[in-house]
Amino acid sequence: MNEQFISLPLINNTRENRFEMVVDGATSIIEYRQLPGALALLHTEVPQILEGKGVAAAIVEKTFNYAKENNVKIIPLCPYVLIYLKKHPEWNILIHEDYKK
Repeated sequence: MNEQFISLPLINNTRENRFEMVVDGATSIIEYRQLPGALALLHTEVPQILEGKGVAAAIVEKTFNYAKENNVKIIPLCPYVLIYLKKHPEWNILIHEDYKK
């Protein structure tokens, strides 16, 4: 993760079913569906002004850390999350058993 994002908080907006991270006044999100013991990660969105700066990778990694700390598995349905997992297989331990191929 880019060092400039480490100190930024990950906000769990349970009302909107999404994680949020604010960078330079712009909000990036990962939409999710809470399931018993798992988070289905549905969609990652980064404002155009922040694209290409590592923000998407940072919010995904923060979301994975949240899942790990809360003993929750992930179901990666978002295309960006799937790409991130291919590049960072160390996180595959978080994938829900029923989803592993």
